[in-house]
This record gives sequence, C-alpha cells and structure tokens, in this order.
Amino acid sequence: MGNTRRGRQGINTLLAVLIGFCVLAIIEIVYGQAQMKMERERLALEEENAQTVRELKEEWRKLQEGSSVVTKQSEPAPAASEGEPEKEPAKVVEQSKAQDKKENGDKVDKDETPEEEEEERNYDMQIVILGDSIMDGDRTESGAADIISEQLNAKVYNMSMGGTTAALLPNEQYNFATWESRSLLGVVNAIVGNINSDIFEGYAAGDVLKTCDFEKTDYFIIEYGINDFLTKQIPNSRYLEGGDTLAVDGTHTYTGALDDAISRLKSSFPDAGILVIAPHYCQIFNGETFIGDGYSLDYGWGPLITYARGAGYIVDLHKEEGVFFFNAFEDSGINAETADKYLADGIHMTPLGARVYAEMAAGMIRRDFMPEE
Repeated sequence: MGNTRRGRQGINTLLAVLIGFCVLAIIEIVYGQAQMKMERERLALEEENAQTVRELKEEWRKLQEGSSVVTKQSEPAPAASEGEPEKEPAKVVEQSKAQDKKENGDKVDKDETPEEEEEERNYDMQIVILGDSIMDGDRTESGAADIISEQLNAKVYNMSMGGTTAALLPNEQYNFATWESRSLLGVVNAIVGNINSDIFEGYAAGDVLKTCDFEKTDYFIIEYGINDFLTKQIPNSRYLEGGDTLAVDGTHTYTGALDDAISRLKSSFPDAGILVIAPHYCQIFNGETFIGDGYSLDYGWGPLITYARGAGYIVDLHKEEGVFFFNAFEDSGINAETADKYLADGIHMTPLGARVYAEMAAGMIRRDFMPEE
C-alpha cells in the first residue's frame, strides 16, 4: 500500500509538472502572439507615418513651386558666436504674382514671366532696405522685410546682407578706387555710383543694383548696429565721455557711418524718406552660457543700448530732412521679459518677434507717408 501511494504521488507530481509546463507554453504562445500583433501594428503605424510625411513633403514641394517668394542661397557662412558678428547666407529674392492670381481665381498666363507679373501689380510705394541678417536672415513671408511689404503694399528691394556692419572695419579704407567693404557705406556708395559694384555679385544687393530704379524710392530703411557692437572693433562714436576724441575716422565708428550714409542718400535722393532702425534688445551667449544682454555686456565702447541711442542722436541731426527713427531697443517690445517669445537665439527674431517689429516699422512709414490718416 505504501509503495502504491508513493507511486500515485509521483504520478501526481509528474502531472503537475507537465501541466505547469503546458501552462507556461500557452502563456508564452499567447504573449508571443500579442508581441507579434503589436509589432505588426507598429510597422503599420510607421508606414502610415512615412506615407503622411511623403504626402506632406509633396504638398510642400508644390507650394514652394507655386510660392510668391522664391529663395536661393549664395555664399554660406558660419553661425554667430559671442564676440563675432552673425553671418548669414546672402539670398536672392524674386517676387511673383502667379500664386496671388491662383488664390484670387484669376487666369494665369503660362507665358508670363515673374518679372512681367510683378510689373502688373500696383504698389503704393517703393522701399529699399539696407541692413544685416535681421532683415536678410528670413526672406520668407514670416520675415520682417516681407511683412513690411505686406503691411504697406510696397515694392521692397531688400539689399540686406547677413554679417555686415554699418561702419568700415579697422583694416578697410574709405577709398573709392580700391573699395572692398560690403558694409552700409559700401552699399550706399554703390547705389550712388561711387564704387564698382562687382563686390556685391552673388548677393541680393548685387541683383538690386542692376534692377532697381533708385530714383523711384519713397523710403530707405537703414537697419544696422548689432554686428558693429559684436565685432568689438567698432566704437559707437569718436566722441567719448569727458570730452576726449578717439584717433579714428568717423566712418570707422557706428554713428559716424550712419551720418555719412544718410548724408549721401539725402544728397542723391532728397525726396526719399529714411527710417533708421536702432539695434534691438539682444541676449548674448557663448555656446549655452549666457554672457550678458544689451544693457550689461560691454566690449569697451559701451553696451548695445548706447549704440541704439547713438543712432537716435544721428537721426536728430537729420530730422529736418525727412529722416525719422525707430528705437527698436526700447520701443519694440523686445526685452528681457519677452526674449523667449520674440528671439530665437538671443539675437535673431522668431516669426512672432519679426511680426511685432515689422508692423511697428511699417506703421511709422505709413504715418509719415499719409500723415492725414
């Protein structure tokens, strides 16, 4: 009897083990099937996402082909860093009316060139923009220059070039015969015919010099100053507090360059208004490290706000000549509290920042152009 009971116990134990293995096998099979189902669903989702991306890319390509703004890059340049002027690729922009006609349901002439379509549009004014990457960095409809054009129904010729300064650098000479600078002074002297414009080949400014009738210009916009500050080499002014004077020519200073540029433009185009835009509030970083802002950082010639106020001083000297001032540093709403919203990298603006900035600039021109409104 004892042996029989032990035998039965052994059988029961074996059955329990076998049942356990079966249960584990069933669990593993069920789990495996669930995993396979999840994997199939994941692959299907990836394929669906990939298809969606392909469709979005195709839609974007079609939109780009029919866009009213066509952009191509010329010379690439490294990004800005602490103590160096920001450098952006120069870009050439052509305006087109084809997309506008499509949106309005008008018939588009297949044989019509963008230039011919452009001539058909009735603009209220012509504006020429002279600036750095604040105006050059984004040449799409979200950029400041395009927003100004939209707000004023203006034909805008954007001659801005990223990385440029208003003033001449210390090693650059004010000599028309050997001129090499693409600064504000270079652009202005090319416009008035004092220098060979070949140095602007490949830049938007070079194309504008060939196509723009500057005599038709209602307003020039001058927007410089941040790079002058960031070079650490360009003083705000020759004149120092206490009465001392720097032993440099005025055109090698920010305010001196503004004064020279305004004088030459007004001499050649006395009926054109000039809006001078001061550098706006900035935050400067060295990599991820915050170095300072437009109030605190000083490379030896005063913080950025002194450059902004210096621009205002120069405008005051010319205010009876149709020159007016947008103090973007103190009046644009771009400041320490709004920097996260309005500035993309501490210097260049987000689309929202560009919208606020450009609408203020456009409003000032509108009030000057139509003071009765």
